[in-house]
Amino acid sequence: MNEMREKRTPDERRLAEAIRGVQIAAADRGDVVIDMKEADLARIEILAEDLKPVFADVPADDPQWDFAISRGVQPRLWIDATAHVMMARDRRTYRFVRDTRLGRIVLAESPEVKNVSEAVTTYIAERIVERQRLMEGERVSLRSESSIDPGNAIGRPAEITAAAAPRTAGLTVFLIAIVCLAIGATIGTSGVLAQLWSLIKPIF
Repeated sequence: MNEMREKRTPDERRLAEAIRGVQIAAADRGDVVIDMKEADLARIEILAEDLKPVFADVPADDPQWDFAISRGVQPRLWIDATAHVMMARDRRTYRFVRDTRLGRIVLAESPEVKNVSEAVTTYIAERIVERQRLMEGERVSLRSESSIDPGNAIGRPAEITAAAAPRTAGLTVFLIAIVCLAIGATIGTSGVLAQLWSLIKPIF
């Protein structure tokens, strides 16, 4: 991201630094002759101008960035939804902060545009790398290693179905044995009754 900034010629860098010096001086005079809010806004715009090449290098398909200036009571340069740069109470110190669930933390603080610009650039780079790791990282399944039996309508794991199979087979064998015993008992009873009838019939 810093390559574009490094490609400037020495003359261009000197001119950019001179322009920045004039802008800062104008902002300093503004603290006296105009409203403090306007002076803060002028300094925020100076920082935004310095960061323009960095903002341009950020992938356009990355939706996490704002890169916008809010012109409210306290002007801010928004980097993303939680991080922004504002001016400290002395109106000359840039304060790069981030809001977290545990409160606001200061990521960088300096009266020098370059120092804060580098801190913002580092923050952007870290967030881009984090997103790349999330997008490209290995996915670890939280499901059981056993596959789901496609033939099972209620989607039970195949191992459960396999465990139930022996019980089903055993129940089937048991029922067949009961039926066979019932048939055998019926045939045996019929034979006994036939013999008894053959013995009793001559008496009558």
